Amino acid sequence: MQFFNRVKFRTPESVELEFTLAGIGNRAWALLIDYFVLAVILLVCIYTWISISGQLADIFQDQDTIGSQVGLWLIAITFLLLFGIYVGYFVFFETIWQGQTPGKRFAKIRVVRDDGRPVGLAQATLRALLRPLDEFLFLGSFLIMFSHREKRLGDWAAGTIVIEAERAIASATFTISEQAKSLYTELLSIAELSQLLPDDFAIIREYLQRRGAMAAKSRVALASKLSQQVAAIINLEQLPEVPPDIFLEAIYLAYQHKEF
Repeated sequence: MQFFNRVKFRTPESVELEFTLAGIGNRAWALLIDYFVLAVILLVCIYTWISISGQLADIFQDQDTIGSQVGLWLIAITFLLLFGIYVGYFVFFETIWQGQTPGKRFAKIRVVRDDGRPVGLAQATLRALLRPLDEFLFLGSFLIMFSHREKRLGDWAAGTIVIEAERAIASATFTISEQAKSLYTELLSIAELSQLLPDDFAIIREYLQRRGAMAAKSRVALASKLSQQVAAIINLEQLPEVPPDIFLEAIYLAYQHKEF
């Protein structure tokens, strides 16, 4: 395994994006946090289920045959519920949070598909179902350390990788107009910036950094196309009446200041 191993994706707009693979340290830290949250959820569910199963056992305690069968069924249901909660935790969060669980969000890493697209329900389910195998005798840890793209068994099956979430760059090689600085505060309240993925942000930043070297016609066309795509992603019904460059600069600022 290489330190700060990186992976590249090419978007439909022919922009090349580069991300750092999460690494075993970040993934282990995220997993510890997830297991802490999961333990709290399981304790609450176990306590609730014990109360319910205790009441059911009392109902059938006078009938020996039925009582013993009910006891066996309760034990089987208990294990199924625990496994369902264990798997469902990772599936639920990785699906609705676009590849992140509470632990991954805290560690600033996320799961994406091999081509850089967000994971879906199928990928999240495969990863979760194979997690017990990965954790058996630390098989997943060995695979992460010695595989080229730091994949565990669940990643190989689901076609996913784990990357560091894109962080906003403090100093950029371009200037932000005063008009964009005024517009971005408005976008924070009217736009759903949480729908903007790290690779979407990277495309915007890449354009703003390279626009100075573009021909005027190509620059206007690409800025207009990006503005429309971004507006659709953040569910903005109507673009502000500003040049596309100003809008993209404002989105750049708004993304940096949004609440995760």
